[in-house]
Amino acid sequence: MNNFTYYTPTKVVFGKRTEEKIGGLIRECGCQKGLVHYGGKSAKASGLLDRVVASVEKAGAQAVLLGGVVPNPHLSLVYEGIELCQREKVDFILVVGGGSVIDSAKAIGYGVANEGDVWDFFEKKRKAQACLPIGVVLTIAAAGSEMSNGSVITKAEAGMKLAYDDDLSRPVFAIMNPELTMSLPDYQTASGCVDILMHTMERYFTNGGNMEITDSIAEGLMRTVMNNAIILKEQPDNYDARAEVMWAGSLSHNGLTGCGNDGGDFATHMLEHEIGGMFDVAHGAGLAAIWGSWARYVYKDCLDRFVKFATCVIGISPSDDLEAVALKGIEGMEAFYHQIDMPISMKELGVTPTDQQLKTMAKMCSIATGGAKGSAKVLKEDDMYNIYRLAL
Repeated sequence: MNNFTYYTPTKVVFGKRTEEKIGGLIRECGCQKGLVHYGGKSAKASGLLDRVVASVEKAGAQAVLLGGVVPNPHLSLVYEGIELCQREKVDFILVVGGGSVIDSAKAIGYGVANEGDVWDFFEKKRKAQACLPIGVVLTIAAAGSEMSNGSVITKAEAGMKLAYDDDLSRPVFAIMNPELTMSLPDYQTASGCVDILMHTMERYFTNGGNMEITDSIAEGLMRTVMNNAIILKEQPDNYDARAEVMWAGSLSHNGLTGCGNDGGDFATHMLEHEIGGMFDVAHGAGLAAIWGSWARYVYKDCLDRFVKFATCVIGISPSDDLEAVALKGIEGMEAFYHQIDMPISMKELGVTPTDQQLKTMAKMCSIATGGAKGSAKVLKEDDMYNIYRLAL
């Protein structure tokens, strides 16, 4: 196992009607004017946005609104938010939404608190020195951004989707009411479940040492998400299943399931970023579409972990033929993706990139990762291209 620092400063308020506690949480933060950042019509139509704004004002703070966040959040709206916050002298950002809105808020928080172009941080040209405090009213269980240090932003005109990780942006508080996720379309719920699973799987398939207790937590989390994703397909208003998935989403990406390993693999995420940047697909669905091809490309270099995954998560019977067990585990995961109507290839995802587009994605992925990425197997540009080809 490896040394680690586990840092989770976010105060979590979980359960029914917890959004009613926004006012008290804002008073604890001592903010005077907050940007209420949200996505589209659902926050307004449900009445949640009005309730949130009323709570902010009841707490004695002013609210400035900025909506319009889309999946794969755009840098252009981040710039708009930075300008608005600076003009209005905003000292806090309150998110009403899921991972895309939270990621957008984090980027805005960096842009307000630091001089220069916020995109520099995502291009790894420099590090942020500060970030506006952020609070979250979570409406989608998926990205885990409500407790993580990560933000992923798309520069749409360049087809670039880049991540920046910094503990400065971990939210101060996160309000999690599973009831707020019940109106999500089935596709979004399933896509979110895949994202949650992948955040743990990225930390699980490593060659750099692991801890038994961390493995047990990760395996239990994965089994829980898979079981409840199937329940939600048939019973989308099942509160307990929603709650299990929502809490798993936070635990999957706040660092817990990676304690003691080498930092994780995350090659699948980087490969998907290029698919999302070029074709603007749902992140979780993109991960499902590329994962099987990545797994078959790398499993021999990380065989013991794939065998452990197959037996402890998928439920494959042990055998002396380790490669057969590993491959059955990969097939079992793909069967689960199909069970919740997620794709296992780019064709099923609905995209048909040309060979030149595959080469472009591989090159951009290589650049974004500094030339190589992975722990299960270190991937370079040629490897990335080969995996994209396998995923067609």
